[in-house]
Parts: sequence; structure tokens; C-alpha cells
Amino acid sequence: MAGNSATPGASVTGRALALVGAFDERHRRLTLTDLAARAGLPVATAHRLVGELVAWGALRRTTSGDYVIGRRLWDVGMLAPVQTGLRDVASPHLHDLYGATHATVHLAVRDGVQVLYVDRLSGNASVPVVSTIGSRLPLHATGVGKVLLAHAPPAVQQEVLSGLTRITPYTVSQPGVLQRQLRRVLEEDHATTSEEMSLGACSVAVPVRAGGAVVAALGIVVPSLRTDAPRLVAALQVAAHGVGRSLAAAGPG
Repeated sequence: MAGNSATPGASVTGRALALVGAFDERHRRLTLTDLAARAGLPVATAHRLVGELVAWGALRRTTSGDYVIGRRLWDVGMLAPVQTGLRDVASPHLHDLYGATHATVHLAVRDGVQVLYVDRLSGNASVPVVSTIGSRLPLHATGVGKVLLAHAPPAVQQEVLSGLTRITPYTVSQPGVLQRQLRRVLEEDHATTSEEMSLGACSVAVPVRAGGAVVAALGIVVPSLRTDAPRLVAALQVAAHGVGRSLAAAGPG
């Protein structure tokens, strides 16, 4: 259950945050009853607080009566220094990469044991892409996720390896296989996936480095990697180096 506002004495702020925290990747639309249950609140209390959150723009009520995260909450979240600075600096390089490939381009960072998509430029509409800006997906099933997982601390890798889920018939769900792939990512400095997140979509991704550390991943989604993989890796690496140089020039902030 999301949140812990069932604890006696929880503040109004804590209860409101528990309602917002009730949403996750698998719960993007919730009824009032579901919101109350996941936040650990009485329905009457949830109803009052949800009304205030809708009025402010943190939540939005759909025509069917369900609730979804509101646009204003996303706008505020994008002011976080890491996301804002990274997106602003990387944007010209993402557009150059898109211009060279005409494929869907992703910029992502690791958020715990998930990959958070910070920016995206849409490419070939015939390639199924499940990510959106601000969405979180499993690290082990995406190209950018595998790059970030390969460079993650051992504790993060162990947590991911202990709970691998199969999303498509091609998702790597065997810890040993994934460990070998992660070692190869470190050796080759790029990662690939083949229909592991969605059928009909393959991806290739590379790390973005700043100050010697991997701070993000840059990826491309295409229908196949059978012929163009080397060219795509080269294009990604040029863009990633550009982002890294721009980050270094921008300095901390």
C-alpha cells in the first residue's frame, strides 16, 4: 500500500502526500475509493483532500470519474535541479541525434530501481514506445535502464536481480543472463534490447558521463538492430559526449 498515513496523528500534509504517493507506474488512474485505500485514509477524508488537490492542479478528475496526476504537479517536479539542468543542457544534442536517425530518442536517469525518462523526442510512429516523459520503467528491460543498472551500486543491482519480472516473452528474467549482459555493457560501453519492453521495439543506449561519473543514459528505439546497430551506437556516443561536455561546462547547479 502506498503511503503510511494510517498512522495515528498523521498531519494534513502527510495525508495529502500519501494521496499523491498512491499513484505509481501500475496505478496511473484511481477511483476515490482506491485512492483512500492505498493512502490508508477514510473515504470522507480522502474526498476532502482530493478536492483540494484537484483545485490546486496536483490531481485531475477524468470524465469517467477516476483521478490522475495533474499537469501542475508535473510542472513543479520538472523544476528539480537534476532534471531541469540535464534537460536544458542535453536538448540540442537530442535534437541533433533525432535529426541524424529520425528514431525515438530517450534521455533517462536512474531513480532507485527504476529508469526515469527525463526527455523524449518521438520518432517513427510505427515503432511501439511505452515510455513518456516522466514515466518510470524497469531497469532490466530497457536499453537506457541496462546502461544505468550496469553502472549502479552493487546493492541496487542485487535488488533488481532478486525481483526480475517478465514483461514480454523476450524479457531477460534470469539473473545470471542479466549479469552477463551488464558485464558486457561495461566492456562495450553500450546496451541493447530486443522486444524486451514491448513487442516490435528494439533499443540501443549509451552512458552520459560528467566528471567521470555516469549521470544519465541516452537511447534510441528502432524496429530492428540487425543492420544499423554500429551506426546508431556511433551517433549515440557522439551525442552523449556532447551532453557530457556541456554538463561539465555548465558546472554544478
